[in-house]
Amino acid sequence: MIGRLTGTLLEKQPPMIALDVQGVAYEIDVPMSTFYQLPAAGTTTTLFTHLLVRDDAHLLYGFATNEERQLFRQLLKVNGVGARTALAVLSGLSVEELHQAVALQESGTITKIPGIGKKTAERLMLELKDKLSVDSGVAGAAPTPRDDALRALLALGYKEKEAAATLAKVATDLSVSESIRHALKLLSKPS
Repeated sequence: MIGRLTGTLLEKQPPMIALDVQGVAYEIDVPMSTFYQLPAAGTTTTLFTHLLVRDDAHLLYGFATNEERQLFRQLLKVNGVGARTALAVLSGLSVEELHQAVALQESGTITKIPGIGKKTAERLMLELKDKLSVDSGVAGAAPTPRDDALRALLALGYKEKEAAATLAKVATDLSVSESIRHALKLLSKPS
């Protein structure tokens, strides 16, 4: 996997750029959000990348931030969403805007993106809800011990609603491991 490239920007033709990395020119597709942040041709730049291998091609996608790349990877996991659609979503909305739209279940925000219809937007809302709500929180805020405990319970296979309700019954002044331990005791008791 090619995770990051640093090189000289040779060419910019949306959505493709060419990046010279020690004599090898990589053609990389980027979302418009990244494209607008790129420096002028001839300048050294770094991109986080995702390599998509298909039977007929190896396609490289580049992103200005790791958050964009992670969101691109989450979008690719949504049934019926390919790389072109994922790039369109990232071109139309910032990472924060997409997190907010998913958190508030505003499919109308996503249908404003060219090429995204109502069904695709609803599928994105449905499939990204659980995946993004755990990771998003408040942008820039450090995760609390309760957030970490919730992530741990979700990783163990509990549903978000069930895990959050159980953690609400646990004292807030406990460490992450104590919160998890108490929550697991509550979850293991028969209803």
